[in-house]
Amino acid sequence: MGSFDNIGCWKNNRVPKYRDDLVSDHKMVAECATAVALRLVLMSVIKSLLKGLQALDLLVAGAVPVRTLDVASTLGVDKSAASRILQTLVAAGYAAQTQDRRYTPGPKMKPGKTLPLTDMVSLREQARPLLEKLTGEWGECAHLAVLVGSKVLYLDKIEPQQSLKVDQPVGTLAPLHCTAFGKVFLAFGGSPIPTQLDRYTPRTVTEPELLAAQMKSTAKSGFAVDDEEYSLGVRCVAAPLWDRDGGMVGAIGLSGPTARISLERLAEMGDYVRETANRFSVEPAKTPGAREVAR
Repeated sequence: MGSFDNIGCWKNNRVPKYRDDLVSDHKMVAECATAVALRLVLMSVIKSLLKGLQALDLLVAGAVPVRTLDVASTLGVDKSAASRILQTLVAAGYAAQTQDRRYTPGPKMKPGKTLPLTDMVSLREQARPLLEKLTGEWGECAHLAVLVGSKVLYLDKIEPQQSLKVDQPVGTLAPLHCTAFGKVFLAFGGSPIPTQLDRYTPRTVTEPELLAAQMKSTAKSGFAVDDEEYSLGVRCVAAPLWDRDGGMVGAIGLSGPTARISLERLAEMGDYVRETANRFSVEPAKTPGAREVAR
């Protein structure tokens, strides 16, 4: 017969009495390792996104083209890491490289106004209670979005306690012409109608004249609608957030499946989102950190 040695190992290659316990422990260790790995990957993605936004902030704020060394110094990274960040922005169209290897805002950054990073952080903290209120009232996913060049960036979200829900991950960039959040910037934020309107679903509007007419109606109603124009089976509403000077700084809204959101309910949600947004004015961040929302 076999026996345990002085460190708990089974000798003579016999199966231990506590095999089931060992298998269970191994599964638990594997599950924990997977969870830790996923968390590390998520933290890395968020960190990379933050570095990219900081670099964008520097490009937009700079009166002259920015050097790689400037980005490295501001972000607290080495020169090779700063170069990779800048080259990624160039490849995506958010930065452009000059002949003397400096960087300026790219073609995607030209139309529209992008908030500085400090204002994005402040806006995210201020708008969080609004998102919680929207999700609590309607049981659908609430988002906060800002304009980044010719796209909308999903900056924050609150998920509902629903098995069937719509999810647009934080950090996602989406087009202006076929999303409720994008249409808010077209109708209220002064962003120009894009010249190229890509089709995402059979319901996507691809004619600039028709989209411009819709934006006039959107401006009158005070909220924008996405009726399966970006993703089939999904409906969304969004309304603008304003600062105390009357400038548009972002948009909040609700998204959900068509199985729960009829066109009648969509209109009711739009009215609620508009009224919720209109009762708040966002203070710009004069220093890094959040300001309270003025009711």
